[in-house]
Parts: sequence; structure tokens; C-alpha cells
Amino acid sequence: MIKQILVFARKSIKLTILIAVSIFLIICAVALFFKPIYSVTINGEAVGYSGDKSKLQAKINAYIEDGDGGDDSNIAFVQVDHLPEYKLCLLKRNIVTNDDEIFEKIKQSGVVYYKYYAILEGEEEKAYVSNFSEAEEIVTQLKQKESTNIDKLSILELYETELVDFTPVDTAVASLYVKKVVAPPPKKVVSTGKVNTSTNISYQKVPIGINLIRPISGTITSRFGAKSTRRVSDHTGLDIAAPKGTAIKAAAAGTVTFSGRKGSYGYMIVISHGNGIETYYGHCSQLYVSAGTKVNQGDVIAAVGSTGNSSGNHLHLEVRVNGVAYNPQNYVY
Repeated sequence: MIKQILVFARKSIKLTILIAVSIFLIICAVALFFKPIYSVTINGEAVGYSGDKSKLQAKINAYIEDGDGGDDSNIAFVQVDHLPEYKLCLLKRNIVTNDDEIFEKIKQSGVVYYKYYAILEGEEEKAYVSNFSEAEEIVTQLKQKESTNIDKLSILELYETELVDFTPVDTAVASLYVKKVVAPPPKKVVSTGKVNTSTNISYQKVPIGINLIRPISGTITSRFGAKSTRRVSDHTGLDIAAPKGTAIKAAAAGTVTFSGRKGSYGYMIVISHGNGIETYYGHCSQLYVSAGTKVNQGDVIAAVGSTGNSSGNHLHLEVRVNGVAYNPQNYVY
């Protein structure tokens, strides 16, 4: 019995050694003719082979995070829709890997996104800078200079596929700065010149040949042609509400033909712009120019008030052509 066991054991050992040697020889043969390698596909398309999956993927990840590694600090990231997929396999040793070509295919499909900042005035993008510190510096300088539009300024972070031209800080500050308008000192109101206050109005639009700017910023409270128990005729102008003392600017260059108090208009300025075109500014609290004065577009001529037939502080604006009142909203506001 013991002899049989020993014989069986010797046979088993020989068989095990034979199997081990066979496996070793097979492994040597495979190693001699084949090597482990990764086949690579992108979106289901075979694109080649990689000998070092980890190294290739690390290179792709770095590209996605900061682009091609250049000096452009405004690259936020690169969007790649399809990343490579790897499959380990044994292939003949003469198979050539093409990691660089695979990486180039990834770059060709990548969309670069740039990060930068816009300075907004209201909702309008006014200037662009490379980084947040520059944007903050622009707003800080404008605040120190007491720019009157400071409450309208904000900083917006942008991510775009195209890089814009950046504005130097000093240039942006200069272009965005709005100087505070200081009204001239009050003058004693003395009526000078003549004015036509007829209630003749037209709802048509006629060309006037000049561009008008807004005399003030405010809320329109009564429109042209409106009816009211406070008036004996349809409204000959446009009412724009604003705080008392708000500076009123000349809508266009011209010559002052009337300055003073005129019935229901209260304190009023009339400017002639030539060719029969006039603008009227009524219900003022202060008048700063007299008849005969030549003014430029944007010059401060009066201050908002509530004089005459008025229920609150506002500017009554009229546009007249040869004495006929036309809707100011055809030309401004």
C-alpha cells in the first residue's frame, strides 16, 4: 500500500513538473513574440495603440485642465466630448504604438474656453480685462474719482471660446468715468425774450434734421396729447419726473430765445435750433441762462422744479416746429 502511494506521488510530481515546464515554455514563447499593449478607441473608432495608458491619459487630463501648456493664463479649460477608451490585449511585438497621434486627435476635437472679465455699465459690456484684480482696480478708481455712474457698474466673469482684446486699466477708467455735473449758482429769474405758447399740436412726425439728447433721466409721467382736467387742451409736451434741482441739459445746440416765468409753464427756457425748430423746458425751479445766450448740446440750462401748473417735480419738454408742437418721443426718449 505504501509502495503504491510512493509510486503515485512520483508520477504526480513528474506530471506537475512537466506542466510547469510547459507553462514556462509557453510564457517564454508568448513573451518572445507578443507584448501586452492597449488598443485605443475614440467614440467607437479605433485610433491606434498605446504602450503606457497612464502616461497618455495623464497628458490628456493636463490638456483638458489648462490647454496645451502654453503661457496663455486666460485658458479656463478645454472641452473634449469623447475621451479615449482602452482595452488591454496581447499583440505581436512589431506593432507600433502611436500615443502622439492619439493625443493630437484629442486636441483637434477639443474646444478651448477662455476666462476673462467684463466691466458692465447697466447691462452693457463696456471693457474687458484679463483678470479679476484688474476689473476690481477699475471699479475702485472710478469710485475714488466719484464717477456718477458708479452705482451702474459691475463685474461679470465670462467663459468664451474666443479671446477678446483687453483694455488697459487706465484706458478703461478714462472711458468709463462720468464727471459729476455741477449746476451753476442760482440766478434771479428775470423774464427775457419772447415765447409762443399756442396749443396748436400735430400728431404727425416731421423731420427736424438734428439729433436731440435727453435733457434729464427720469420717469415719463404724462405723454404727448394726453388729456387732463388740469389743462384746457391736449398735452403739448412730455413730462419726465425727477428730483427737484436735477440739472436740465440743452437737448441740442442753439440760442436761448426765452428765459423766465410764463403762466402755467412756470419758470421756462426756450431754445431755438434754427429752421423754426425749438425745444421748451418748463416747470423749472431755477434758470441759469438768459435770452440771447448761445448754448451747446449738453450744457446745463436749468434745474427741475414744480413751478406753474404742476403737481410735482418734473420737466415739461416740448419740441416745436414753426410754432406747432410735435411729440418729443419721435425724437428723444
